[in-house]
Amino acid sequence: MKFSFFAALLLLSVQPLFALDPAPAPAFEVTDAWLANIANRAPENPLVAPKQKRTILIFSRMTGFKHWCTPHTANVVKILGEKSGAYRTVISDDLRHFEPENIKQYDVIVLNNTCSIGPGRHLFYDVLGDREQAKALENSLISHIKEGHGLVAIHGAIVAFNNSEQFSEMMGGSFDFHPAQQIVTGKLVDPDHPITSAFDGEPLVHVDEPYLFNKAYLDYNFHPLLRMQLEPDAPKDKRIKNLATEKDSVERYISWIKPYGKGRVFYSSPSHNAQSFEQPELLQFLLNGIQYAAGDLECDDTPLKQMSKK
Repeated sequence: MKFSFFAALLLLSVQPLFALDPAPAPAFEVTDAWLANIANRAPENPLVAPKQKRTILIFSRMTGFKHWCTPHTANVVKILGEKSGAYRTVISDDLRHFEPENIKQYDVIVLNNTCSIGPGRHLFYDVLGDREQAKALENSLISHIKEGHGLVAIHGAIVAFNNSEQFSEMMGGSFDFHPAQQIVTGKLVDPDHPITSAFDGEPLVHVDEPYLFNKAYLDYNFHPLLRMQLEPDAPKDKRIKNLATEKDSVERYISWIKPYGKGRVFYSSPSHNAQSFEQPELLQFLLNGIQYAAGDLECDDTPLKQMSKK
């Protein structure tokens, strides 16, 4: 298994890791040294050559919970494009980018930890205070993806429009809750899939918030990439029960892809902590997912509910 440096430190703790309440990964500011470290670990080349020049928007506006790793994540996505040549980036939190006449310039929209305020859970309304304008921008985003472009959502980004059925359908689910941070293992659903090939057959092991999902998630209208596994002897407050439906129990996936209209969606719950991005395998995985969303990486994205019928 491949561990981040932070995970390795935890395992070297004098006391047993899972007998304690492990502290969250320590927050730190973005530094030139950290950026250089990420650039050194990032892949030299994309998995496939871009079919054309790609431009992506990295949008990190937060009105709800402020994830400390948000600026780190934005820089990671930028570095992946710069080093590999897979795409160029525009980083902006200006909502005008989502207006129909502006959004069309972007091949991929990256929503980076765009948490909204509860209980309303609508990021654009939080900023604008006007429901009609906010819904118009949400519709513009949804239409843009459906017409043939890409959406990448990282970690808390799934909360952006958490009460919107349309957004949930497009994303493949909505945020439900998460237990406390702990060691999370992302098991590869298909080690031979082009996107998960980044991990060379080994699981992703890191410290994260174990995200759980509801609404459209239960439709299984996505192609799973990583399945969550938690330690069975974790403290009681860090355990989760298998969410039961009338027919069966729910598998806990933390990353997936899905077609949406003519477009493509890539969701990655990893990670709440910037330390996770120090794993070269996770960097390659994110780049692969972005290339899928851009339409450059062609791969099996058959929804799970259809796969089960085969």
